[in-house]
Amino acid sequence: MPTPERTSLAQIVAAGRDVLEAQGEARLTMQAVAEAVGVRAPSLYKRVRDRDALLALVAGATVDDLADRLTASDGTVAGVARAYRAFAHERPQGFRLLLSGGPDPEHLARVSAPVLRIAADLVGEADALEAARLVTAWATGFLTMELSGAFRLGGDLDEAFEYGLARLSVALRATG
Repeated sequence: MPTPERTSLAQIVAAGRDVLEAQGEARLTMQAVAEAVGVRAPSLYKRVRDRDALLALVAGATVDDLADRLTASDGTVAGVARAYRAFAHERPQGFRLLLSGGPDPEHLARVSAPVLRIAADLVGEADALEAARLVTAWATGFLTMELSGAFRLGGDLDEAFEYGLARLSVALRATG
């Protein structure tokens, strides 16, 4: 087994994210991550204080990942929403973790910045926060329902998502 000195905090966090996706938040334990990085659980405590600290690190890395994706999008409401949806599909447990209050305010500000910029461009600075909340709430609601299988009336969910995006974009442009 590698010694703790050969197991970096970045490796621990990456393994934590993988355990989260494979097994869910309840099974994201120090033991599971230690096994994933090839050390004994007590060795992990040299890098991470406890499970709460591990969860905070995983949440922070997850938000950073999402923020990078949103920033790299095409700078439109649709582009940000599509990047958010892609993230939720690739990292559904990470998506759920973000909604559970895991990330700290600094990380949340980073992930909010691209949405706020786009909203300000569309509706102006005075209404940017409200517009950003509208976009985030719509997309989060759609994705939460989609990931949980709550859309049971048939139809194409990709088309439904694009329909909602188109209507939302028109509405925001009309208010700007």
